[in-house]
Amino acid sequence: MVHRSGVKCQNYELKHPLVPKRSWFKRLLRRPIRYYHPSVGYYEHMPAWRVRAYLGDEIWNQYYKFSFERNPWDRQVSFYHYRCRDRGKQMSFEQFLEKRRRSFVDNWGIYTINNQCSVDFLGRFEYLVNDFNLVKKELGLPNSINIPTVNKSSKAANYKEYYTDVTRQLIAEWYSSEIEMCGYKFE
Repeated sequence: MVHRSGVKCQNYELKHPLVPKRSWFKRLLRRPIRYYHPSVGYYEHMPAWRVRAYLGDEIWNQYYKFSFERNPWDRQVSFYHYRCRDRGKQMSFEQFLEKRRRSFVDNWGIYTINNQCSVDFLGRFEYLVNDFNLVKKELGLPNSINIPTVNKSSKAANYKEYYTDVTRQLIAEWYSSEIEMCGYKFE
């Protein structure tokens, strides 16, 4: 399996009793295993509770855990462009938000367990470089390590331009926990 820049994925498959099994139907049809699906073991955007379950409490408690959150109103616009990037006729932002199943981005479970922050450091995407420098300092990593720029949006518009009063309030309701924890505002 190959991921970004032709680099082979490492350490993602896991043989563990808690790893969910693929459905017999998908096995029967010989559907390929997706590298982002829980049945492979480790996968991107994996919730903290699952990582903790796989590692066990002893190892979990020894690791320095960090994550990043993004302003939910900004993140929602970014996700809208990501999901609609290959469509011929693009739906409006309001139409996109009409179906929560299609448009909801559940980051909360990535860094919380039982609605409590479970990481040692929660940085903010808006301060990614500065907050990552704090993580590097905490871990004793050299300053030469930098975060590569991938998936950078070409959309230059301000996220506030996408919202009406109704959609702004909708996002405030959907992501109230993140907004409260990180002190986000629609500004």
